[in-house]
Amino acid sequence: MGGTSDVVTFEGSWAGPVVATSVHAGHGLRAEIADAMVLDEATRLREEDPFTDRIAAVVADRVVTTRSRFEADLNRPRREAIYRRPDDCWGLDVWHGGELSDELVEGSRATYDAFYDALAPRLDALAERGPFVLLDVHSYNHRRDGADAPPAPVADNPEVNVGTASIDRERFGPLVDRFVAELGATELGPGSVDARENVAFEGRQLAWWVHDRYPGAGCVLALEFKKTFMDEWTGEVDDEALDRARASLAATMPGLVEELEKLR
Repeated sequence: MGGTSDVVTFEGSWAGPVVATSVHAGHGLRAEIADAMVLDEATRLREEDPFTDRIAAVVADRVVTTRSRFEADLNRPRREAIYRRPDDCWGLDVWHGGELSDELVEGSRATYDAFYDALAPRLDALAERGPFVLLDVHSYNHRRDGADAPPAPVADNPEVNVGTASIDRERFGPLVDRFVAELGATELGPGSVDARENVAFEGRQLAWWVHDRYPGAGCVLALEFKKTFMDEWTGEVDDEALDRARASLAATMPGLVEELEKLR
């Protein structure tokens, strides 16, 4: 069940009950957006989620997006999805003249709409077969004070933040509990994974949209991997650390499938 467009590609057969996304992994821009941008590439990369597509790839059935969140943020509500002004994106000066033009905004909204228009029929078919899990894979910075400054406190920055705020806990609670426990039992460096729910992130638009569209069927686990698998200031990846992150997520797959079978 392949399929592609210039915005989104679908990998795998989509026959199973678990799928994955990495909607902030993309770095590409359509030409007119690239021409309007003054933000330097290193800063843009630091605010994107590079290599999360490689983590999500442990799931055979997945959504691949290549456009940057600076063109259209697929994990924000549509009205907030385009970064027009610095206030929309961490105070960053992104565009010539300080603000994105109405014409370019509309083109970026078309990118946003194309993603959800393509995803909807895929998930519609999945939901018709029974409950499913969507693993929404992201990453986050923890050295914002500078490359040589101490990292952010571990107490407020788990290795993996599992966003579950909009999940139907009555329906999916046992699945969520097992997932967090099994992820936390894996090893991601010296010791087991520090996996906690809703510490810094709770899941956003993609989770809201799935849970609203597929009540009782769709369960989105919004995963924020701390960028310990890369240098967030240089963009250099640590392949061994990334492989450990991939292995940790892969280890949860059998449990997810088993819990979904119980719900059928």
